[in-house]
Amino acid sequence: MNRATNTPAVSILMPVRNEEKHLRAALASLSAQSFKDWELVAVDDGSRDATPELLARAAAADARIRVLQTGGLGLVPALNMGLAACRADLIARMDGDDVCHPARLAAQVDYLADHKEVGLLACSFRHFPRHRVGMGMSGYERWQNALLGHEEISADLFVESPFVHPSVIFRKGEIERTGGYRDMGWPEDYDLWLRMAAAGTRFARLPETLFYWRERPERTTRTSPAYTQDAFRRCKLHHLLEGFLKDEREVILAGAGLEGRAWQRLLKEAGIGVSYWVDVDPKKIGRPLHGAPVLATSELTRTGVKLLMTVGARGARDVVRQTSQKAGFIEGVDAVCVA
Repeated sequence: MNRATNTPAVSILMPVRNEEKHLRAALASLSAQSFKDWELVAVDDGSRDATPELLARAAAADARIRVLQTGGLGLVPALNMGLAACRADLIARMDGDDVCHPARLAAQVDYLADHKEVGLLACSFRHFPRHRVGMGMSGYERWQNALLGHEEISADLFVESPFVHPSVIFRKGEIERTGGYRDMGWPEDYDLWLRMAAAGTRFARLPETLFYWRERPERTTRTSPAYTQDAFRRCKLHHLLEGFLKDEREVILAGAGLEGRAWQRLLKEAGIGVSYWVDVDPKKIGRPLHGAPVLATSELTRTGVKLLMTVGARGARDVVRQTSQKAGFIEGVDAVCVA
């Protein structure tokens, strides 16, 4: 701690609600950190179980822990209340049901000290308990952990949220210049990553597994309407319309399946039509879909109309990307992968 200002090196921001079952483990993992110069800003968002008592007990035992109360305003107000109370220039996120490796903070602080250009740093993560992890989440874990550098993360920014929120540490100034967290009806963290990217924040991820994300049915990502597939699509489209798709009136959609059709409906709402589709399914090729022809991928041509790749399967996504590159499209310029 900076003795002159009494300011910790890291503020840990942890909103909680009704976490009595797992909170002790989360707090223990913070107490076990090899890096000791931190404060914990725990924001109780209207808990009705023993969470307030557990937090009060922890704060009485450790002067580094401060507890705030929202009265149940919701996650985004809790995050912004806690953010305003954080005193450090570096802010690490944490949730009340997850667990940190003892070396997490030390590794992230050291990296940011050596890489001044990086504004947000994640670490690799692992779901637990493993018997609850399905194929979809296992694939998400592998995909995310493979994105280490800024360029890799940026290329897949519109595929899915590239960070597990409570695994990141960021410079407070980076989030303040984007306006903090927003409640827009879609994931507040993904909305923040996209705004930070647009503002020029550079990202990175440590390859070491330093965070353990608890898989359970009642997790917010499972229960909140802000985390549905449609909410994610609307978040992506909102940000695309502010940048990549600004002033565009038509696009090419690569993928005429369910995901592509969902995108066609959203784009239509935004006043953007489909010039044509490209697909590998011979049953679809040659037939019109929503008034636009479906062409073979070999017919994909760069004509000045931007391309949205809506094929979500990992292997198929790679094929579509290779096909678009052969046709002359440049990702981030006139092509982007959105699934």
